[in-house]
Amino acid sequence: MLRMESDTFDLLDLQLLSALEVDGRAPFSRIAAVLGVSDRTIARRYRRLCAEGGLRVVVLRDAARLGEDQWMLRLRCAPDGAAVIAEALARRPDTYWIGLCSGGTEIACITRPRSPGDHDDLLLGKLPRTPSVVEIRAQQLLHRFYGGPVGWLPRFRALDADQIAALRPDLPEPGPARLEPGDAPLLAVLERDGRAGYPELQRATGRSESALRRRLSALIASGAVYVDAEYDTAVLGFPKTAMLWITTSPGALDSVGRTLAGHDEVVFASATAGPSQLVVTVVVRDTAALYAYISGPLGRLEGVRHVEVTPILRGVKQLTYRPAR
Repeated sequence: MLRMESDTFDLLDLQLLSALEVDGRAPFSRIAAVLGVSDRTIARRYRRLCAEGGLRVVVLRDAARLGEDQWMLRLRCAPDGAAVIAEALARRPDTYWIGLCSGGTEIACITRPRSPGDHDDLLLGKLPRTPSVVEIRAQQLLHRFYGGPVGWLPRFRALDADQIAALRPDLPEPGPARLEPGDAPLLAVLERDGRAGYPELQRATGRSESALRRRLSALIASGAVYVDAEYDTAVLGFPKTAMLWITTSPGALDSVGRTLAGHDEVVFASATAGPSQLVVTVVVRDTAALYAYISGPLGRLEGVRHVEVTPILRGVKQLTYRPAR
């Protein structure tokens, strides 16, 4: 179990973040009742987390459930071009988890092209024509072991089973995970603000509140979309992020991936096509903790043949883009 260390935020803040991972659209009144505090306290804590902790709630399409391709890109750049290219990539709606690494000469990011044209435009058009890009490595994500709808905060166990059950949304029986053309204006709003109210959603879609409630509940129940919370792990005492490119024997790939999904340090793990069989993102307290993880739990894992470690120097984009100041 992880332990929070922060001079700014406390257990109630961690519980609020954890509640938002259970149901990011839960009313403050319901969260307050479950946590045993007032609505005003939750609203005040929420605003402070947004202002000081990077909190933002968004609704995302689940590419894995929708059968859409996802790619992990590694771009080696000239030293004076990496930051500019990373910012340009961050402004695209089909990119996530962009980080500057390797002394500021490499960019890592996930791209979720929504059409073959988007994929070709980025990998065959824009990036190869960018003078500062020295090398492009694109590895398709094949199977997600951890991440996506499964958040990192349950590893802190800030909420008990009864609290989680009380917060979990009441959803209909799941249907097929698919999107309809009429969902586009609804998701356009929710991808910017996952807690947008129904009056705003009505103005954007022209649908009634009851129809919107039914459709959004159906989309979440099917797994086509999920509500996610973006935040800065540094506010919880875990400021260091690194990507691990892991080579395994073919027969050990699944067992290694499943084991990694249970490690407290891991926030994302996926099988990939390419020179490494797994790409993993870990968050730790400091460099010593990163070394302890690589030489300890990861190093002892049977089936791991090689590990390349890429520390993230600066996060440029998680789920949403905030321009550099």
